Amino acid sequence: MKPSPDFNHFAESTILGSLTPADGDVPVPSVRVSMFDACHVGVVLRAVLFMEAVVGVGAMFGAAQPMDWLMRFSLLTGGVLPATLAWLIAACALKTRLNLLAPRLQWLAGITLGAVAGLYGCGLLALMGLLQPVPWWASAFAGALLSAMLLAGLFWRAKARTPAATAARLAELQSRIRPHFLFNTLNSAIALVRAEPLKAEAVLEDLSELFRSALADPTESVTLGHEIALAQRYLAIEEIRFGERLQVQWSLDPQADAARLPPLLLQPLVENAIRHGVEPSATGAQVKISTVRRGNVVVVKVTNSSPAGVGERGHGLALANVRDRLLLLHDVQARFQTVFKDGVFQVRLEVPA
Repeated sequence: MKPSPDFNHFAESTILGSLTPADGDVPVPSVRVSMFDACHVGVVLRAVLFMEAVVGVGAMFGAAQPMDWLMRFSLLTGGVLPATLAWLIAACALKTRLNLLAPRLQWLAGITLGAVAGLYGCGLLALMGLLQPVPWWASAFAGALLSAMLLAGLFWRAKARTPAATAARLAELQSRIRPHFLFNTLNSAIALVRAEPLKAEAVLEDLSELFRSALADPTESVTLGHEIALAQRYLAIEEIRFGERLQVQWSLDPQADAARLPPLLLQPLVENAIRHGVEPSATGAQVKISTVRRGNVVVVKVTNSSPAGVGERGHGLALANVRDRLLLLHDVQARFQTVFKDGVFQVRLEVPA
């Protein structure tokens, strides 16, 4: 009797998986681009770093010595940094209303907001007596210009994000709903119709729910609890097919259920675990799904033993789609890691709580 693989030593796996993104052009529907998605930590960090870089270069003009540059840089930062943060906070708070405007009005509103932010930063320095005379007009136009540059960055980020997310979702659906899975599930139901009609009905209900979720209108995110429910339905179908060969362990933290994930993110990971862990092995394999909330972070793990080795090597498309959609939704706040060690493969996700 083979010893059960130890899942515990994967609690802090940190090996980044090497994944190949999907190739090929996938037609996507036309989607209206939002320019005011400034509520992400990554966007805030990039905006602040960009503004500080502009301030640093601007402070070089007229600075004869390094100390002169440092004094100018500190002075300008005292006005530019609060103005930048005020612009980002306002854009985040008003993004729902601003996104309802026509594209030209969105640009006008963003640039006007930048001019107001420039006046705000100038006013702070004037109140402290650090600017004499006070360059009101220059500050307003500088704020408008820098705001237009930030809007351009957010515009291209959103324009790249929408079709990429849709294309990744379509490619993921193509790799997830494979014909043999449908046929195997229907065959399992047919075999149960006479002997166990109630169980056959449950299998068909689970299959119907999976397809309903897969073909529903796309949304940006769903809760982790919703993804867990879909994964449970999928595993209920596969348990009919594999019987004792599929050993499932659940370790779920109810406090993690509210975390947001892209739709249909967890099920492909579970399917990968079965395809590469259970299918190649005559004795079956163990699949463990765990969730836990640690402060402001939710950790999700999908782990499977591989008694037959690594199994059939795939192209990594399903994992690549999961990784890309996760990063598109949560940016720098998300982490995606994979590791294969001692006959056990694990995928580890970290998302904001």
